[in-house]
Amino acid sequence: MPTTSPLVDLLDPAAFAGGHPHGQYRWLREHDPVHRHAEPDGPGFWALTRHADVRAVGRDAEAFSSEPTIMIADPLEPGDGVHKMMLMADGADHTRLRRIAARDFVPRAARLLRPRIRELAREIVGAVEGRGECDLVTDLAGLMPSYVIAELLDIPHAEGVALYDLTEAIHASPDEERAGPTGAEAVEQMFAHAHALWERKRAHPGDDLASRIVHASAGDRPLDELDFALYFLLLIDAGGDTTRNLVAGGMEALFAHPDQLAELRADPDGLLPTGVEELLRWVSPVVHMRRRATRDTVLGGREIAAGDKVVLYYGAANRDPARFPDPERLDLRRTPNDHLAFGGGPHFCLGAHVGRMEIDAMLREILALPGLEPTGPVEWQRSTFITGPRRMPVRFLSG
Repeated sequence: MPTTSPLVDLLDPAAFAGGHPHGQYRWLREHDPVHRHAEPDGPGFWALTRHADVRAVGRDAEAFSSEPTIMIADPLEPGDGVHKMMLMADGADHTRLRRIAARDFVPRAARLLRPRIRELAREIVGAVEGRGECDLVTDLAGLMPSYVIAELLDIPHAEGVALYDLTEAIHASPDEERAGPTGAEAVEQMFAHAHALWERKRAHPGDDLASRIVHASAGDRPLDELDFALYFLLLIDAGGDTTRNLVAGGMEALFAHPDQLAELRADPDGLLPTGVEELLRWVSPVVHMRRRATRDTVLGGREIAAGDKVVLYYGAANRDPARFPDPERLDLRRTPNDHLAFGGGPHFCLGAHVGRMEIDAMLREILALPGLEPTGPVEWQRSTFITGPRRMPVRFLSG
């Protein structure tokens, strides 16, 4: 292990061009686990890289607030104090917003979705079987969450796919050269989709998630169109990132570990339950979440002042040797596996149960493709917030 400090810059998109910067994480865990990180256009933040610290802060919403944002950069304009995205709300506000959609994502509801999710997985993979090649991200991994959230919201599959493309633009690095809308333009287009759905469900409600949100209340205040737009943006964004990036990133990891890939193919029923959890630990699709200290406190011997930004790095926590024996080894049989890929505490991912089912179903169908292998370099997202492959060409024996 290095005895001198490497260049630590967790705000540099280039550091995430191939996934998490595990070399930086490793040094920080060992030498400066509560690291004061500079911020060119802000006051700086504390970067947490040990599992115990990340878990503890994530569970303590009273001392570490999600308001005003879970992004490192401060909002350009202050909020109005009324309209909040669930992910960026605390206490009673968060509870009221979360309760609106909870019935669609609790374990019982997720189990009811299992047959449809497996059917979708067969349809998605079946559509490429005769081609002999495809892009594993855009043709396979990205379609499942797009289709599932589209059906929950009662919008066409094609619209769900278009919305997934917008989330990619939202999370792209500002310095990245790419075709299509800018991040701000993508948000504007997302809100236009939300407006159309708001109008339709106000006039013609049904038994679907969009209708329940449109006609819901947060305490004694009925939700308005801005509330709905924020909820819609969160569902589209969070509904796609984990599944898409885990399936694609998990397959990239399996290609790099052919022994594990062979074992999983030979016994998917036996290995997928623990294997999915290990791939979640290994890939850690969400890079970080920010919190704001509400009072003076101490973390890892460092004095944290009220108002300081504290950033939880999940990929670092999920490779912490203090929590995971031999953490740099991919072990599909690893148990226990107390990873933090879905966060923790009151903001534990609402869609975790559905996401696990989507991942399981897609991996089963993808692994069944005969002769599946990569055919070119993997292109990763250049994002300091979400990590996963953006393009992954593969080939297989056509059916």
